[in-house]
Amino acid sequence: MPDRAPQPAPPISPRSEDYAVYEAVPLPMTAMPRNQPGGTYNAPHSHAHGQLLYASSGLMRAATEQGLWFLPPGRALWIPAGVVHDQLMLGPVQMRSIYIDADLAAQYGERCRVVEVSKLLRELILALIAEPIEYVLEGRNAHIVALILCELQSARSFALELPWPKDRRLVAVCEAILAAPEQSQTVEYWADQVGASARTLIRLFIKETGLTYRQWVQQVRLTEALSRLEQGEAVGRVASQLGYASASAFSAMFRTVLGETPSEYVARRALS
Repeated sequence: MPDRAPQPAPPISPRSEDYAVYEAVPLPMTAMPRNQPGGTYNAPHSHAHGQLLYASSGLMRAATEQGLWFLPPGRALWIPAGVVHDQLMLGPVQMRSIYIDADLAAQYGERCRVVEVSKLLRELILALIAEPIEYVLEGRNAHIVALILCELQSARSFALELPWPKDRRLVAVCEAILAAPEQSQTVEYWADQVGASARTLIRLFIKETGLTYRQWVQQVRLTEALSRLEQGEAVGRVASQLGYASASAFSAMFRTVLGETPSEYVARRALS
């Protein structure tokens, strides 16, 4: 009897990009890949699980009622269960989200925070992504899940939230600063632009963001600087582009906030 010709393998269906599918899986942790083009906006939503919002490539912005976060590949945003948030892709993004059962997620706190993604954590996330949605929680997979939980517990946090105001005049000022963080305008200049007194803007910044005008601008520049350093730009060039008088002035600000110089940060990221 002649041998049968080999039959072609059935086509592999693409992995779901619907987070509801992942949250319905009875596992302590699931991992969802989603590739989105630049400009894609994911409308406000929340999850029953805690979420580690991470992009293995590309830059995205996430927002809640409390603030904004900008996330290049070296950083991820921890979002507790139930927190309403949106996402904007600032370029093509390969998003790799981790969803953690709410009971387990409680250990990571009730506030959003930016965490550093080490090379080990990145590889663990990608390893879980490579498994089926409903993977078997034993052996290697059990170790991957346990290590992700451990890495999250010890991951370095960054104070990189941009608290977002509600007053329409202050919103206009903050949007203009975000659009051009390299500009060095005084609070008096912005007061003229939005039809308010400088004293009013100074008061509103503290009341609605908890930061002074200078502190808020510094947060914007620090966030932008980290994004540019992650993309490989030289420290001196970043300092110049963001309006600092010198690289040393930029390094002093960076060290004050993050406890290390830009050069030390870049070197440590390369080794992590």
